[in-house]
Amino acid sequence: MELPDPRNADIQVFVGNALKPRSEAKVSVFDSSVQGGDAVWEGLRVYRGRVADLGRHLDRLFDSAHAMAFSGIPSRDAVREALFETLHANGMTDGVHVRLTLSRGEKVTSGMSPEWNRTGCTLIVLPEWKPLVYDPEGIRLITSSIRRNSPQCLDSKIHHANLINNILAKIEANRAGVDDALMLDLNGFVAETNATNVFLVRRGELLTSTTDSCLPGVTRASLIEAAREDGIRVVERNLSLTEVYTADEMFTTGTMGGLAPVLEVDGRRIGSGARGALTRRLQRLHLERAWADGEPIPPSRRTRRGMA
Repeated sequence: MELPDPRNADIQVFVGNALKPRSEAKVSVFDSSVQGGDAVWEGLRVYRGRVADLGRHLDRLFDSAHAMAFSGIPSRDAVREALFETLHANGMTDGVHVRLTLSRGEKVTSGMSPEWNRTGCTLIVLPEWKPLVYDPEGIRLITSSIRRNSPQCLDSKIHHANLINNILAKIEANRAGVDDALMLDLNGFVAETNATNVFLVRRGELLTSTTDSCLPGVTRASLIEAAREDGIRVVERNLSLTEVYTADEMFTTGTMGGLAPVLEVDGRRIGSGARGALTRRLQRLHLERAWADGEPIPPSRRTRRGMA
């Protein structure tokens, strides 16, 4: 099996209540994540010994678990301890992405009903050596035929692990030979891509979709704050495809990919067809904020004992 980064062959993964080698890091076939995608998750990014926006990510994780009526949820401190223990076990301090998953847990018998979940949640901390996944110089998109869920169907503010509509959109992008797919809401307005939030630059303003039918991304929120602090006007409203095609600049945001300029959508060149000046400025602001404001990884318990 060829890995994008060979260092990930020997990683330690936290599953349930213990660290396990990658080859042994598994959940039960009765786990809710297997039975129905019944789990919530967060993507974390580690920069220079700090976990970016950790507090916001944990807020959303626990909000999602509460909205899904999970029981036996581990404490916030327990999740933090598992995260830091896993990073220490792998010697990871930079260039790392972490998939933090909380499933409803193991069932006593196969079935849909949460009544069969009686042992509490399953926590998974999966770290990988992984740089930002998109080309910082730019990506290309198509518009997907798959619509993003609305609150009538499934509220996007629950960061759940049932990602079939996103995967179907990504399949369309793969078939078209582009990087990702732009997804519209049920009214035909821009929601997000299959994996990221969307921003446009038009006449000096920074525009982004409302969160009615898109995930209120943590990177999105952090970027909006950074832009406003830097004197950039930010407007959240419905955006049409025509506004996308005629934007001066466009980029996506997400923990996995950072800020990625969009150079083309549906064969239409966006702006000059190259990374724009405001996009470059915001990429810099985003990284500076992550480096400065991320939560420092504390010393390991072993190190603390040695210092005592």
